[in-house]
Amino acid sequence: MNTEELKEKMKIKDLSEFACPYEKGVRLKEDDEDFRPSFYRDIDRIIYCLSYTRYLDKTQVFTHGKNDHLSRRMTHVQFVSKIARTIGRALQLNEDLIEASALGHDLGHTPFGHVGEAILNELSLKHNAGYFNHNIQSVRILMNVENYGRGANITIPTLDAIMCHNGEFALGEYHPKEKSVDEFLQEYHDCYTNKEILKNLKPMTLEGCVVRVSDIIAYLGHDIEDAIRIGIIKKEDVPENITKVLGRNNKEIINTIITDIISNSINQNYIKISDDIYQAIVVLKKFNYENIYVKAYSEEEHQKIREMFTKLFDKYLNDLNNENKDSIIYKSYLNYMSDEYKKSSKERIVIDYIAGMTDDYIVKQYNKLSN
Repeated sequence: MNTEELKEKMKIKDLSEFACPYEKGVRLKEDDEDFRPSFYRDIDRIIYCLSYTRYLDKTQVFTHGKNDHLSRRMTHVQFVSKIARTIGRALQLNEDLIEASALGHDLGHTPFGHVGEAILNELSLKHNAGYFNHNIQSVRILMNVENYGRGANITIPTLDAIMCHNGEFALGEYHPKEKSVDEFLQEYHDCYTNKEILKNLKPMTLEGCVVRVSDIIAYLGHDIEDAIRIGIIKKEDVPENITKVLGRNNKEIINTIITDIISNSINQNYIKISDDIYQAIVVLKKFNYENIYVKAYSEEEHQKIREMFTKLFDKYLNDLNNENKDSIIYKSYLNYMSDEYKKSSKERIVIDYIAGMTDDYIVKQYNKLSN
């Protein structure tokens, strides 16, 4: 059996007319092909990324030291992948594209979750490097940072789904937006300077829409269970008008929303949530924000994280400006990167380095600096 025959055997069959075909899995650079279909190969490239390995020690909402059973970034992306593939299978979409996008969607997340992301955004703006957002950083990692600064050469539909995944912005309907490679690249670059574009990103594929809504489904109920586990809230605190619609635990919430989406989206070129389920999701997101996310860190912890990011950022930028080759940013990072990557601005190199750190690593580097 030749390579093309093997590739055909590995493709998912009986795709919906609205699914993204493998033929649209174009890359920014020409690549040697093998028996793996385009999006299937994306999956392999993503899970072998160094940044994928670092999911293991990155905060989702709560730091790991508070309880060994709390969700980490690694478990979150697996939850998103499973939920999205469940919806995708029912709608006969391209599960390979869905899995690649789901597993890669948070590669750009900083240590200490959204707290770290907000602080790095402030530092990026202060140093005129534009907005920092983890979804855009995820794309940068796969295009410019992985493989020692050469990029992983991931397909455009996968990169686009990752860029547009932001689950912070819930919608009742998710419609794909057709775009060319150049339009994708323009959106990506504009996100560094235009906050409004970032808020209004739409995936180019229905698979990307599924990953986006699955991100919300994956964290809503699980964040509640994590918060209950460490005593921030009690099960009874979740309002009755939410639980009677979505369910009383993570399992019920996931099942309710997935079933609703499938029922409302079969044979449609969009993903739809029924009005009552959507309104319950909005209310639950607000409840989680007010009762969980703002309480995930004490003010003292928040200030400590800010101090870590700020001091390390200033230290590394100063080291690059003064070509201090004894600095850890050279020894553990920049010395291994490609000549093309080294043309990046010094501020961007520092941002890439800090954003890629795990929780433990940034604490270790801060402690070394402070001693």
